[in-house]
Amino acid sequence: MSLLLFDAFEHESLKATEPVLRTDVPEALSRQLRWVHSSEVLDIAPLLRGGELLLSGGQALAQASEERRVDYVRQLAARGITALAIETGPLLPAIPDSMLDAGQDAGLPIIELRKVVPFVGIMQAINSLLVSESVAQLQFGDETSHAMAAELAHGGGLDQLLAVLASRSGASARLLSPSGITLGSATAQGAAPETTSQSCSVTTVDVPVRGVLAARLELEVSDGGDTNRARVAGERCVDILGLALLQRMPPGLKELAGIELMRAISSGTQSWRLQQLGPASGFTASGPVAAVVVRSPAAGQLRTELDSILHDASPQSASYADNSELIALAALPPSEAVASRMSLVQALKALPVPDGSIIAVGPLAQGIGEAPWSMAEARRTLELMSSAALGQGEGAGTGSGVVDAEDFAVERLAEGSLDRTTREGFVRRQLGAVVEHDEQRRSELMRTLAVWLDTGCNTAQAARELHLERQSMHHRLQRIFELCGGDPRGTGRLAALHLATRLARL
Repeated sequence: MSLLLFDAFEHESLKATEPVLRTDVPEALSRQLRWVHSSEVLDIAPLLRGGELLLSGGQALAQASEERRVDYVRQLAARGITALAIETGPLLPAIPDSMLDAGQDAGLPIIELRKVVPFVGIMQAINSLLVSESVAQLQFGDETSHAMAAELAHGGGLDQLLAVLASRSGASARLLSPSGITLGSATAQGAAPETTSQSCSVTTVDVPVRGVLAARLELEVSDGGDTNRARVAGERCVDILGLALLQRMPPGLKELAGIELMRAISSGTQSWRLQQLGPASGFTASGPVAAVVVRSPAAGQLRTELDSILHDASPQSASYADNSELIALAALPPSEAVASRMSLVQALKALPVPDGSIIAVGPLAQGIGEAPWSMAEARRTLELMSSAALGQGEGAGTGSGVVDAEDFAVERLAEGSLDRTTREGFVRRQLGAVVEHDEQRRSELMRTLAVWLDTGCNTAQAARELHLERQSMHHRLQRIFELCGGDPRGTGRLAALHLATRLARL
């Protein structure tokens, strides 16, 4: 059985610190422990894998701002660590309430260490136990793999192989294709079939074939089960599952090339590699393409609907799901690429998406070699959308959950080419009086000007979008003209003012 946080609490090395659990996270002490780390680096989260007990002496936290402390807790929680233990003392007399509140909201157990004890002793003592446990788990994983190999040698199919894994690991197992189709499944003894309990945890293991992702193994461990043991068993069995996939349903070269193409585009690989993979997966080397990026807590569930839309809108497409991001590439007819791309945008806007989901369509790229650029610009648009200014409903597509990267071409160019000081200086010189008026009187002249310019200086349309009477709209415009040097229509200043309102959103 894997070590739990409770076992660490009861270990003499940690008990010497007089630990106290300061957040009321359900079943915190029942969480499994994978490793014990010590670090004063506040940006440690990306270096962790999840399942760790992180020890902090509190020195860096004592000097950090409240905002940075809260971000620190949220980042660790998002990484999936088991718990955070903070030593209190002269520099940090108590764990700040803001950190405890953030931990409570994020479900991260936070422990106060009230006595000073060398962290190296704690790590050596508990990690030595974890190493011994890891050796036992690897042996168990190898035994499970051998049992599955024997089943495969006797002609067992995917369901039979997964049944061996489920019976030995105690985890329900399901093998999914990259497009989300169930290839095989088996239910652990005592688990309800085709149900997912709120208290279950799901571990995902990639199953490659010839170096390309061919399937994903999902292991569902019920409450009280050994997640680490199931994960290790799953990881040790991927080669057997890969052989079974090749024997029973060998993936076509075109499908494999399409998966590899999407991974290469996502990572921004060299153009020559894309020129090889493109034709092999059905894309012409020089034909126009557009990338799609979906960020959603239900990205895997959206893939089937996205593939259907791409199939109808494009002569050739490919998609790839990675955690909470779903990416796709659509080939477009050369003679009507612009119109086809706009049709794709409109079709995506009709797609019902869960709360917290957002889709970006990248700009038109000329040839498979420019596909990484279209993908990067779609992602850049999503990053721009997460800023406070663009997150208030300003800009096309925000209400439907779909954004067109071309609607933010100015922002993308400015964000990539102009530093913050240059952007702010330009806005101040062009519209400083308008900004100051809004700050002093809590008016909305800047937003009024931005909407008016975005509508092509159509006063009636801008009034409708702002829900204003036309007379009120005229009064606002008159005040704006007074502050920025007159009516800009028919002058070279119109473009400068429009650019300034767009830069202000950044």
